[in-house]
Parts: sequence; structure tokens; C-alpha cells
Amino acid sequence: METAWYLDILEDEGRSLADAAEQAGPDAPVPACPDWRVRDLLRHTGVVHRWAAAFVADACTTPRPMGEEPDLDGPELIAWYRAGHRRLLDTLTGAPADVECYTFLPGAVSSLNFWARRQAHETAVHRYDAEAARGGRPARFGTEFAVDGVDELLRGFHARRRSRVRTPEPRVLRVRATDADAVWTVRLSPEPPVTARDAAGEAECEVSGPAAELYLSLWNRVPLPKVSGDPAPAALWRETSAVV
Repeated sequence: METAWYLDILEDEGRSLADAAEQAGPDAPVPACPDWRVRDLLRHTGVVHRWAAAFVADACTTPRPMGEEPDLDGPELIAWYRAGHRRLLDTLTGAPADVECYTFLPGAVSSLNFWARRQAHETAVHRYDAEAARGGRPARFGTEFAVDGVDELLRGFHARRRSRVRTPEPRVLRVRATDADAVWTVRLSPEPPVTARDAAGEAECEVSGPAAELYLSLWNRVPLPKVSGDPAPAALWRETSAVV
């Protein structure tokens, strides 16, 4: 996807996150993150935005830790979050297309595209969290964006050595979007999962549903929409797939 597409989504999702957090209030619990209140959500996402922006702004090619979360609350915390979101957007929008900096998932088209994509999805999932904390039905994700998010999760995050989704013996999990031409085959083993964007071979378990539901369920925000075959690989996903 084009970097500009991600940036438009990042702008909308970031503003919606702030609006929902303001309406929910800092003490509201975040349903999918039992240890978090809305203030924790804002502090975390605001730190991530500043961390991401700095790699691009500084053309930093080596990893570095995130900053400390601020001791802010209420309106001051909302303003701090909005300022960091704006800084991230301005940094990504103003950066040269060929900027080279640190990235941490395989398959990036470019450093700039990587950070626009990663922050669009980071912000979108946490926007959902903020709207869930506020109450009412959170806004849905577009199908194309949700497919892209599933792809980033399966072929990006869980291709890394740190993925904990592993099985003693080889197993095959299939993930299928029912509203898009998108299917993934996830091969599990004692090593990190290997995912292909195809439907090759037999799968012991299939998780299927609309792309937006797959996106949220694979990020452990909602239950898996439909599981067929042996449910064990799907259960393993729920137990071990939290990104660390």
C-alpha cells in the first residue's frame, strides 16, 4: 500500500482515539487490556508515537528504547497525546521517501512506508480500545485495511524469533477472510511460524470470517469468528500470540 494511504488512516485513527479517550475519561477500564485504564492507553500510545517519529526524524538506523511515560493525567494527558500524534504525522509527511532508518519487521517496502504502516495499525487497534472503553460500538475497520493488518501480524510480527506461537510437532493453521480475496497458511512448529499468502495444502484448523473481525480477533480484541477442524491450533493462538 502507498505511504500516503497509511498516513490518511493514521491521521483519522489518531484523532478518533483522542476523542474517544476524552469521552471515556482517564479512569475508564480498557476491556481488552485488563491492567489498563484509558490513561495507560494514552501514555503508551503517545510514547510509541514519539519513539517512531524519532527514528525517521533522526534517520536512526539502530534500535533504541522507548522513552518514559509521562506523569500526566486528564486534559494535560490528552493534549500531550494529541501533540505527539501531530508530531508523528508531520515527521512522516515531511520525510524524504528514501529515508533510511531502523525497522523491525521483515518485508518492508521502505523505511518510511514501514513506519507509516506500523503506526497506522498501532493507532487503529488502540483507537478500538479507546472506543471500547468509552462504551457503545466501536467504528469498523475497512476491509482492505483489515486485510493488510492481518498480513502484517502474520507475516511480520510472528515471523520474528520472539513469536511464542510454537508447537512440538508440525501443525497447519489457515486464516481466511470471507469478504476479500485473502487467505493465509500458517505453518507451526518448534520454530517461529512460517506464513504464506496462499491456501496451499491441507490445514488442520481454519479460522474464517470478515477481515475486520479476523483483524481484531487475531490481535486478541474479540473472539475468533469461526473455527473449523481441530480447534487446538486456534486455542494455541489465543494463549500464546500476544506480541512482546
